[in-house]
Amino acid sequence: MSSCVLAYSGGLDTSVILSWLQDEGYKVHAVYVDLGQPCENREAILKKARDAGAVSARIVDAREELCRDFAFPVLQWQAKYESIYLLGTSIARPLITKVCLQVAREVGADVYAHGATGKGNDQCRFQLAAEALDPTVKVVVPWRIARFRETFPGRSEMIAYCQSRNIPVKASVAKPYSSDENCLHISYEAGKLEDLGVNGVELVDFGMTLSPQQAPDQVERVTIAFDKGIPTHVNGKALSAAEIVAELNRIGGRNGIGRVDMVENRFVGMKSRGVYEAPGMTLLYDAHRLVEQITMDRDLMHLRDRLAPEVAEMVYYGYWYTAKMDALLAFIREAQRTVTGEIALKLYKGNVTVDGRSSRFSLYDEGIATMEGGGSYNQSDAEGFLRIQGLPVRVQSRVTPRGY
Repeated sequence: MSSCVLAYSGGLDTSVILSWLQDEGYKVHAVYVDLGQPCENREAILKKARDAGAVSARIVDAREELCRDFAFPVLQWQAKYESIYLLGTSIARPLITKVCLQVAREVGADVYAHGATGKGNDQCRFQLAAEALDPTVKVVVPWRIARFRETFPGRSEMIAYCQSRNIPVKASVAKPYSSDENCLHISYEAGKLEDLGVNGVELVDFGMTLSPQQAPDQVERVTIAFDKGIPTHVNGKALSAAEIVAELNRIGGRNGIGRVDMVENRFVGMKSRGVYEAPGMTLLYDAHRLVEQITMDRDLMHLRDRLAPEVAEMVYYGYWYTAKMDALLAFIREAQRTVTGEIALKLYKGNVTVDGRSSRFSLYDEGIATMEGGGSYNQSDAEGFLRIQGLPVRVQSRVTPRGY
């Protein structure tokens, strides 16, 4: 009998898949990767897996690694998929796969299974990560197997299956959307959100953020400090990576920060609608950019900005463990060498404004930038500069007059 490691959440899909894999002849090891999902009874999740027949079940706490080694390098890139999405789910999938394959090696399993569907992005992220980390591993995806889909064409059949086997699940047929949560964000999709005429922000029962209308009627000030592009302090207190994200989730959440409703282009080719909330990461992206504005060389910043959409695509598609990504991560570490400083933000009913900037590496020189008299900038120098810059267009104009 072949051994299989299952990326297990304890929800409806993976509960069904755990039992189905056993029917297929696998000994199943269930791995719950703790990335800051909702406060659940972790021991109850493990017990449910064992009661359902898993030969082993374990929880691996990867919250710190997720923030430190995955989310923060993406933050340094200012990478947003299609200029909006902060990649909270995308970032997590390569780490889940890494943890599961580590367990597979430990227990001697040669199969890796997950609950992603054949229509979504997660199947790409899981599989590409698995093949990069262990080219010999067999990836089993029940949703891509016809006999599984024939047995479970919808949620009602899965719920009935769990009831017949006394597998406790919270899911209901009437649930209007599905959600996925970690400490970086919560995503909401499917169900009634597939109707673009529905107001997603009004439909979703957000778990991290108050609505801007319900947020306090007073401004809250927060300071965030960075060292080499990595956040280190919140309100003057040194915190670990996961602690920083958690604290800013609380601060941003109570001020209605970080909600997004978008239609995005999936890797598999279709457009899909997603609603997201990411209060802490939204504050970090805003603060990080403000530090860069005073500490980062213009041409280096512009080069990074041209490459950032490509990095976002690679993360979104699942190309984390690649030579190209290794090189890009090495580049951003060097590019962020001087991105050190502290930013003060004011938060009010979903809005974020800057309240102050400081850095020992600041390139801002008031004596040069001032619009007042004096200063150290000689405006006469601009004449020669522009004569040189204008040389090509003057030559072109003589050869091919444009008229006006």
